[in-house]
Amino acid sequence: MSRKKVLLVWLSLSLLLSLVAAGPVAGQEDEIVIGVYEPMTGAQAAGGELTMQGVYLAHEVRPEVLGRPIRLVLVDNRSDKAESATAVQRLIEQEGAVAIIGSYGSSNSMAGGEVAERAGVPVMGCSPTNPLVTEGKDYYFRACFIDPFQGRVMAKYAVEELGVEKVAIIQDVAQDYSVGLAAFFREAFIELTGDAKGIVAFTAYQTGDQDFTAQLASVMAKNPDAIYAPGYFGDGALLARQAREMGYQGYILGADAWEAPELIEIGGSAAEGILITSHYHPEAELSPASQPFVELFMEKYGERPSAFAALGYDAYMLVVDAIERAGTDDPKAIRDAMAETENFEAVTGTITLDKNGDAVKDAVILKVEDGEFKYVGTVKP
Repeated sequence: MSRKKVLLVWLSLSLLLSLVAAGPVAGQEDEIVIGVYEPMTGAQAAGGELTMQGVYLAHEVRPEVLGRPIRLVLVDNRSDKAESATAVQRLIEQEGAVAIIGSYGSSNSMAGGEVAERAGVPVMGCSPTNPLVTEGKDYYFRACFIDPFQGRVMAKYAVEELGVEKVAIIQDVAQDYSVGLAAFFREAFIELTGDAKGIVAFTAYQTGDQDFTAQLASVMAKNPDAIYAPGYFGDGALLARQAREMGYQGYILGADAWEAPELIEIGGSAAEGILITSHYHPEAELSPASQPFVELFMEKYGERPSAFAALGYDAYMLVVDAIERAGTDDPKAIRDAMAETENFEAVTGTITLDKNGDAVKDAVILKVEDGEFKYVGTVKP
């Protein structure tokens, strides 16, 4: 090889080594990474997909913070607790996320929260409502209300607005969300009525069950005015359909995880009249940010937003707001800023995070009418 070629090779290697030593190319080093772990596959995929509609829209509205581009990284938690923990670990260790959003499903959030807590990286939950998600956690916050409030809201509505005196509860024993919510509803119902015997049946199923006839037969023998079944939308749709096929004519009550198009698609005519508690509705004027969001969402997706899309949007905006107030991408500083969130004008209401990191905000009651979730009213904390 000639001296000229040797020199060229040496110069090329020197340039390559200098680039490696310099680290990431210009632009990449300025990015701020916000991670997301939501269920894109598995039993809860519909909830994750709805949530991501809001997250993606929020990222379009605010793609930068502190004068730096935000890189949004989504990892599918596959509707699974173990996968949720793995997803959070990947977001932190491989992607360099300084803050994380997620997840639909309280069990997923609890699993991911343990990893984030050990790593010292803040998480903003979109819709995990079980109190245990944030209990004892310094780094987990949420944009949604929690189940003690949600359970009381439905119990109060059932007693005071529907005149329910006897209720049967059917819970999903495989989901922390369902077990907790069933307990909070039961406690509030007994307190409001002063009659523990008003809970005429308390039975259970497991996620993914297809046949609810045994539980329903037992429940219907007690002749309840209402059935309260705080599980997820797929199971809820099948339960409602089988209840109507068996001749049950009372109220069927659910919670926020029933708010998905699949509830109506699977439930068909049996879904008509179902009442649920939820976080948001396009017709509810919950804050000055509510209606502008509806217009943006309609323009992008050509349909009205769900509560989960609205919560995804709010969670992203809360994270960006905390980064902006922290003035840095240091996770500890972002966490401290999150903890100080007060009177944030979110789409789903004006949010103040309490000492546990939970959002203090309104709830709404929705009713399925003519194949749509219709707004019934707003209930304040």
